[in-house]
Amino acid sequence: MKKWILILFAILPSAVFAAGANIPLDKANNDLSDQASLQNGAKLFMNYCFGCHATQYQRYERVADDLGIPLDLMKENLVFNPESKIGDLMTNAIPEKAAAKWFGAPPPDLTLVARVRGVDWLYTYLRSFYADPSRPFGVNNIVFPSVGMPHVLEELQGIPTPVYGKKMVNGEEVSTVIGIETDGTGELNTEEYDNAVRDLVNFLEYSGDPVKLERHAMGWWVMGFLVIFTILVVLLKKEYWRDVH
Repeated sequence: MKKWILILFAILPSAVFAAGANIPLDKANNDLSDQASLQNGAKLFMNYCFGCHATQYQRYERVADDLGIPLDLMKENLVFNPESKIGDLMTNAIPEKAAAKWFGAPPPDLTLVARVRGVDWLYTYLRSFYADPSRPFGVNNIVFPSVGMPHVLEELQGIPTPVYGKKMVNGEEVSTVIGIETDGTGELNTEEYDNAVRDLVNFLEYSGDPVKLERHAMGWWVMGFLVIFTILVVLLKKEYWRDVH
C-alpha cells in the first residue's frame, strides 16, 4: 500500500507542474554538499512555500540533523505549528477543500518534486514569473503558462515584467514573452535572487533524496571492493587451475 501511495505522490506534482512551454532551461548548478545553501533553502521553503506546500515524507528532526541545524533552533524558527513536535512529519494545516477552491486544485506535496520535474526545471520556473493582470493572482509564468499559484517570492525579487519578442508558431510569427525584467523593488538584486532560488532548489533536491551524497560516497567504496575482489578471484582461479593447465 505504501508503495502505491509513494507512486501517487510522485506523479501528482508532475501533473500540477506540467510545463506548457518548450523553452530552454537554465542550469541550477546547485551543490548538495553546501550545508549553508541547504540551510538557507530550508529557511526559504518554510517561510515562503510551506504555507501551501508540505514535504510530508520528511521529518523536522531528520532535516535538522542532516542540515546541521541545532534542534532547538529548528523548533524555534522553522516549526511554525506550536502543536508540532520536532519528530513530526512536515505537514501543513491548509484545508485541502479550501485550497482546491482557492487555487483550482490542492497544492501538491513537494517532497519528491525535484525528482519528478528536475532541478533545472524548478530553478527556471521560480525565476520565470511575470506580472499579468489577466490572471487570478496577477502573475503568469514563461515555463508554466496560466500558472495557478501566486509569485510567493515577489518581495525578494521585486515585480517582474514581461519582455516580448517574436516567435514562429505554425509558420506564423507571433509576439510572445521571452524573458523578464524586475523593477528593482525587491529585497534582493538579480544575482542574490538567483542564488536564493538555487538554495531553495538545493533544499528540494535534498528532500527528494536525503541520502544521495551518502549513496554516491558508498558507491565508490563498493566499486573499489569489487575491483579488489575481482583481482583476488582471478588470482585464486589461477592458483586452483595451475596444475590443470
